[in-house]
Amino acid sequence: MAAYAIPKLASIPKAKKKQVFMVASGDLRPAANQECWAAQKAMEDALAAAVAAAGYELVRAHPYKADQKHGFIASQKEGMEVFANIDPNAKLIVAEAVWQYSHHVLAGLIGHCGPILTVANWSGMWPGLVGMLNLNASMAKAGVKFSTLWGEDFTDKTFRKNLKKWLEKGSVRHATKHVTPLDEVKVPSAERRLGQALAEQLAREKAVMGVFDEGCMGMFNAIIPDDLLNDTGVYKERLSQSALYYETTQVSDQEAQAVRRWMDERGIKFVTGPNEATDLTDAQILTQCKMYIAAGRIADDFGCDLIGIQYQQGLKDLLPASDLVEGTLNNTDRPPIKSRDGRRILYAGEPIVHFNEADECAGLDGLMTYRVHKAMGQPVENTLHDVRWGDWDQSGTVKDYVWVFLISGSVPPAHLKGGWKGASSERQPPMYFRLGGGTIKGVSKPGEIVWSRVFVEGGRLCMDLGRGGVVDLPDAETQRRWKETTSQWPIMHAVTYGVTRDQFMARHKSNHIQVVYANSAAEADKALLAKAAMAEAMGMNVYLCGTRKNGKAW
Repeated sequence: MAAYAIPKLASIPKAKKKQVFMVASGDLRPAANQECWAAQKAMEDALAAAVAAAGYELVRAHPYKADQKHGFIASQKEGMEVFANIDPNAKLIVAEAVWQYSHHVLAGLIGHCGPILTVANWSGMWPGLVGMLNLNASMAKAGVKFSTLWGEDFTDKTFRKNLKKWLEKGSVRHATKHVTPLDEVKVPSAERRLGQALAEQLAREKAVMGVFDEGCMGMFNAIIPDDLLNDTGVYKERLSQSALYYETTQVSDQEAQAVRRWMDERGIKFVTGPNEATDLTDAQILTQCKMYIAAGRIADDFGCDLIGIQYQQGLKDLLPASDLVEGTLNNTDRPPIKSRDGRRILYAGEPIVHFNEADECAGLDGLMTYRVHKAMGQPVENTLHDVRWGDWDQSGTVKDYVWVFLISGSVPPAHLKGGWKGASSERQPPMYFRLGGGTIKGVSKPGEIVWSRVFVEGGRLCMDLGRGGVVDLPDAETQRRWKETTSQWPIMHAVTYGVTRDQFMARHKSNHIQVVYANSAAEADKALLAKAAMAEAMGMNVYLCGTRKNGKAW
């Protein structure tokens, strides 16, 4: 008989009856993990107390790493090693007080057989809810069953009641009565015909999605499988961030200075300083202007209908942040980009649709939104935001719950009060962006919006759509919200019609949300229905969330 080297696997201790294991996924960047550890530790202590109050013991499945000064799982490999020693049938909680990379723990969660619960704090400064939404969406795409809880205070009676239910039953569900499948909605013939015609055009003429390296920041949910995407008529052009870096180095100072002069003339205020380690410098801005030109030229080289720059991993070590670039690309009124020979203006008179963090779901949504709104004569500029946080208006100006939609990149000046003149550019936080670079900061103008999200679930492309409004808050309230989040980034004060905070959290399948303005409430309703009809004709499962502005159901 042959002698084979059969591997011997160590036995995994079974969890005790009242034990619950806990893991914490973190960032890939050491500085972020170290900065955020104190908030995570405080959240874990509060969660452990809540679990103990229900008669269970919370067991941390991986240790605090004294040499690294944090206790997060900080890589995919580390996550695999941690899960290799967890009883696969044990109750498991993923606790998140900060942004996290979902792929650090996804392999272990896919193979876990016991009940899974994701838990997040409710804080703008420590965005566990953003990280949890991404993880939830990633698990939904992967077909992993899970429950989820969130809250400002883990001593809250409702939170503890739901936690106890999960501990005893292995599952807790939230009401989502605000969700209506599109096939239960009567779409007017004009909007249905438009949506179907746009879908047919896309299927026949096809579009190119330029992706500068996939898989940004561990967002498994943000990658659309090629077969699903291709069925819609959109095909990926896989581009390299190294090519964008090289092309940036080939743009002349004179060309970049022309872009800077254009922006100065439009009225944006650059908040600069002398120290490149902590300030936004003129040299950083000039490099961003070069990257803007480079991105447009590469998009033209490959015939891209839209592009997405990953940036956070890779380019961050080579170039200033891409945020000024992204928001400018997404704006109709933007500096002209000439071809290399100077004979053509690239994408003249239109935005170059850009999706932040290479989120392909946002990219497909952005392309659809652009085409629907262009056909309807509505504003075409659209962007994703993080679902960063939310709170009641402390000034008493607005009675509704007001979300903080906030993202560093892709927000076009057309969305801001005052446009270019209402925008400023501030240095990105050094913790994340060592080489600096400026944002496009401002307050989103009041108006009617359509919000949406493309996601993957059950092996199908899906889309949620809803209506909302951007409200005008006093400056003091805006400053409070910026102080609680990231003050260098553009902010949107959003109200989701007919969707409460907890309904939104129970349903939404991403840390991102796509937003676009319409000229009136009635036109926004029509634009939503046309995009829904387009999505359905593209083969998506489509759902309408909430109500119209007047509270009427769809």
